[in-house]
Amino acid sequence: MRDRLAVFTVFALNGVALGSWASRTPALAAQVHASPGVFGLALLGASAGMLAAASVSGRIIERAGARAVVAGSTAAAAGSLVLVGFAPDVPLLAGALLVIGASVGMLDVAMNVAAVAVERRVGRPLMPVFHAGFSFGALAGSLAAGLAAAHGWSPGRHLTVAAVAAVVVLLLIVREVPGSRPERTGRVAPGRAPVRRPVLWLLAAVALCSAIAEGASSDWSALLMTAERGVGPGAAALAFAGFQLVMALTRLAGSWAQRRFGPTRCLAAGSALAAAGLVTAAAIPVAAAGYAGFALAGAGLAASFPLALSLAGDAGKRGDGTGGEREIGFVTAIAYTGFLGGPPIIGGIAQVTDYSVAFGFAGLVAALILPAAIAARRSRRREEAAAVVGRRPSPARKSVPETGFPPRSGR
Repeated sequence: MRDRLAVFTVFALNGVALGSWASRTPALAAQVHASPGVFGLALLGASAGMLAAASVSGRIIERAGARAVVAGSTAAAAGSLVLVGFAPDVPLLAGALLVIGASVGMLDVAMNVAAVAVERRVGRPLMPVFHAGFSFGALAGSLAAGLAAAHGWSPGRHLTVAAVAAVVVLLLIVREVPGSRPERTGRVAPGRAPVRRPVLWLLAAVALCSAIAEGASSDWSALLMTAERGVGPGAAALAFAGFQLVMALTRLAGSWAQRRFGPTRCLAAGSALAAAGLVTAAAIPVAAAGYAGFALAGAGLAASFPLALSLAGDAGKRGDGTGGEREIGFVTAIAYTGFLGGPPIIGGIAQVTDYSVAFGFAGLVAALILPAAIAARRSRRREEAAAVVGRRPSPARKSVPETGFPPRSGR
């Protein structure tokens, strides 16, 4: 259990970091005397850093090991939290956000690689549970940020305390994180580049659609509720809180659902549920329908991103049981474009139409997860069939269940 607890804690630390600084954006904007437009440009630094780091992290993890990258990127994220908290002007804030974005982007890939290593060791899917750790960490970070703001703590004081706490926790668990530095002797040659594998593009499409739908719910749900459902700002915030809470709770049951029904069925059901929830929030002009719709969307999107990364790691598995670093990095980098570009797209649609039409579009995007997941499964089967043709056929060869994990030995 120690490696599972360590990886779960790393996911939670990542969520705490996001919840800590993202919840202090009003105080940070006032601290650097930035208008909303200028502050929005500074926030792009975090997204740009995440995207740049995710695109190169696979090869770095392949060389250094997931544990070293988890340790280094978590420490860097903690240090950049302090820089964000004490940034005196917009350029320094944008630079600090660029660093924290790059650190978190590298950590994102490394912790998912470590999670895949745990899955392989125990022989069953656990990725949704690990991502639940991130969701609960983000909630905890947001609550702590609200408490700090209520007691008059400056962003610098608050984020420094959060950074020190993160480093202390990291020191306690980092030795249990799987993924030590690989041996340099007898390395297995890497397979095809991820960009040449259709299955990875399809899994990236699943993660991308999930990111766009999740970003729409996170960034625009409160505005839909205030602008078109007539609720106050405090009540509107409950839509996002409900979305996040239901997503976290659903992820706790995600491993059982994946073992019971398989990843493709889980992705298909989640796609339908998320699309129905977003369309409900968009089409029914009643506040209660909005809350229910965002809760359904949280449940539907809970497994999409974790399963896409888990299946990408499985697609990169080599004969010696290693591999998957580049594949996870590839899918993560493409998914980050959804977090980067999705909210502006939703905002642009809302600008020329209204929020209901924008969320109807988000529901359509969520529905696209279903065909992408089915196509990814078929593409993976074609790859496996082509690999079998190149090997000597074995009549005793056992099939691999749809979960992507080989049967467990013993009882």
